[in-house]
Amino acid sequence: MEKTTNGRAFIKTEIPGPKSLHYFEDEQKYMAPGVQTIATLSKIVMEKGDGATLEDIDGNRYIDFFAGVGVASLGYNHPTYVKLMQEQVAKVHVGSFTTRHRAELTKLLSEIALGDLRRPQYFSGGAEAVEAALRLAKSYTKKTDFLGFWGGFHGKTMGVLGLLGDDFKHQLGPLPAGIYATPFANCRHCEFNRTHPDCQYACVDFARKKIRLETTNNIAAIIVEPIQGTAGNVIPPPGYLQKLLDLAHELGALLIADEMITGFGRTGKMFACEHENVVPDIITIGKGFGGGFPMTGLMSRDEIIFAKPFANPSGSSSSYGGNPLASAAAYACVRTIIDEGLVENSAKVGKFMLERLSTFKEKFPFVGDVRGRGLMIGMELVKHKGTKEKLDKQYTRKIFAECLKRGLIVMGYNPDIRINPPLVITHDEADEGIAIMEEAFSHVADSINL
Repeated sequence: MEKTTNGRAFIKTEIPGPKSLHYFEDEQKYMAPGVQTIATLSKIVMEKGDGATLEDIDGNRYIDFFAGVGVASLGYNHPTYVKLMQEQVAKVHVGSFTTRHRAELTKLLSEIALGDLRRPQYFSGGAEAVEAALRLAKSYTKKTDFLGFWGGFHGKTMGVLGLLGDDFKHQLGPLPAGIYATPFANCRHCEFNRTHPDCQYACVDFARKKIRLETTNNIAAIIVEPIQGTAGNVIPPPGYLQKLLDLAHELGALLIADEMITGFGRTGKMFACEHENVVPDIITIGKGFGGGFPMTGLMSRDEIIFAKPFANPSGSSSSYGGNPLASAAAYACVRTIIDEGLVENSAKVGKFMLERLSTFKEKFPFVGDVRGRGLMIGMELVKHKGTKEKLDKQYTRKIFAECLKRGLIVMGYNPDIRINPPLVITHDEADEGIAIMEEAFSHVADSINL
């Protein structure tokens, strides 16, 4: 078999290819279950990458609309990133001491900070950073409870499991006490059957009532994603984040914005909260922050971040957080995002992608919605546009497989498709990837029984 596209994608074997299948099946003999769905469905073994493309061990090349769930902000094999990482690993790679790159990174973050949130602390995992933000909120407010949202995702550790607004946490109880969840402003699927702006933010009023009637009125923080990623890149209506900030302060609580996936240019702004001109009290950062190396953190203002016990010696630190290699990775990544205008590229290419993908709503009866900001785009596949009932996974997994066969990696195996390419993606690469999606949709369309 030999098949090519006219651009960057190049497929020369069945997918998965024989070498990929060999290593995948060998790993399955020893690997615990629960690996990410995109890996277990594709069964491909990646060998290398360049820019916004990946190549598997069989020599098949794919355009990447996945970026490791928005992690590979610089794509793959970026010369600045590679050079700095190679130099650092040859010097010292672990330890809590200050290093030149960590000092440079911390100063740089302070310069590009969201409002006055100029003080960072570093960690190695997303849930770890979120749990640290919860500890900081408790330290400052001297309160104990938290409010999250349906559809929200903040990690999988027990400390944040109660904040997950879906069924992932079933059979994993009891959950930590003092954690509550309320409907997110997902206007397309409003839990109150209202329409914005006539609703006057009924969901926020409901949250206020929920706190009054269901809690001990001891909320330390409200935590929210400016755009809900795992739920399908869902964008709340204008003014929503400000309403949440007002509610938090009304309660004597803080607002934590989880910018783990939305930060550092993903949405066409350095931070997603900038779209609403809102400065929360704490943000969490990660994913694209380290460009692929495990590096996360939080940022807050002096008034909050010096609160004890969070600010006690070793009270906020982590063995791996901000280590020399992680700091070099994050500095190289953020510096490159700024120097190469990748925030602007995200806005420009993202606008083009959103316009092209929006035409799918007219072309395919099962495309119910397309939304996005920058290079964080969501597409909802439905059985019926009137009822908005989600399309069965038997069809979405066919779409995923057809995209792979044509040289595109995209989180298309669920009815809420998430499109998060590297920030370095070009107009032509984006156009080629969308053309592959359109071809895959057309191929599967006749088999979809609506």
